[in-house]
Amino acid sequence: MADSADSPSVSLLLPSPQSSLSFTALGTAYAEDLTQVLKEAASWSSKSSQAAILDIAVACTNLKNNYADLVSGLYKLICVIAAKESINVEDADGVDVRIVLLVSDMLVSTNRTLQGPLINLETVARSGRQWQFVFGTESEDGQKLMQNFLAVKNDHHGHGHGHGPEQVDDAASRESRPERAPLSGVSNGHLSVAVGGTFDHLHIGHKLLLTMTALALVPEEATSSERSLTVGITGDELLKKKIYREVLESWDDRQKSVWRFLKAIMDFRAPGEDHVEVEEKHDSGPNGHAVHIRLGQTLTIKCVEIWDPFGPTITEESITALVLSAETRAGGEAVNKKRAEQGWPELEVFE
Repeated sequence: MADSADSPSVSLLLPSPQSSLSFTALGTAYAEDLTQVLKEAASWSSKSSQAAILDIAVACTNLKNNYADLVSGLYKLICVIAAKESINVEDADGVDVRIVLLVSDMLVSTNRTLQGPLINLETVARSGRQWQFVFGTESEDGQKLMQNFLAVKNDHHGHGHGHGPEQVDDAASRESRPERAPLSGVSNGHLSVAVGGTFDHLHIGHKLLLTMTALALVPEEATSSERSLTVGITGDELLKKKIYREVLESWDDRQKSVWRFLKAIMDFRAPGEDHVEVEEKHDSGPNGHAVHIRLGQTLTIKCVEIWDPFGPTITEESITALVLSAETRAGGEAVNKKRAEQGWPELEVFE
């Protein structure tokens, strides 16, 4: 699903959940809001040649770094609602849902980060994204969240940086009472992380995997060291014998979809500040074909065409973490065995 000027685009601001992140608790807190906004977005998508974009920013100020559980639970809830309401959230004709986490839902004057998926409210409000509507909730905390968002947004517009006011609407939800948490509460993370897959027709499972990979990185504001996020994308040659090969996307299309999603959840710089440097590499040997994208001052996103099950994890010693799905757990064990044979440290594996 690609962003374009013709894509209907909306945002939903959700207050922090209660301490429980069980599926039942998340459903109680958010199902009504999500159902309403997904229906609205699906309606707009049906009238457009492009997917409708739904950016969800959810506060996570009392979760003690349980970010993965929140993102996973929300995407699961979205899938259940979509199935129940016959809403397409899985391809280019439907609703393109992206989730980011608000580490602070309050107004802060320092430690503003421009890279997600773990950001603060000021970053979202000043990003200049062109949402036709910004939805909030009717709970006390939801109203406070919206008021803080609008305070920053209106101030930003007042200084000549705006691009037209968003229209704001409310959706019903259960009350929750988040506590303020500073950016210093973010875990240290890794300087170089990797994930691999086919990433054909990017869907919610892929989005979750890529979001978890981004969350495993050291946050931008926490280091001046170089960081890298490596996405190993299965090469076309390895897919020639795959069932339904004729409907698979090309490597180039799959790489572009991966980058578009990562940009959507990670790049919150204002228009005019959001230049990226893209370099396509065609080196000899395994993993020689790659697209390197420079994002911000310290981060390089590497989309690498892989020729074998290991990819760059056994050719780049600097990678220290690997994100897997439950189905690819054995692959992580094989990677670490190979690295041990080379005398390299094992990767920390996240599922």
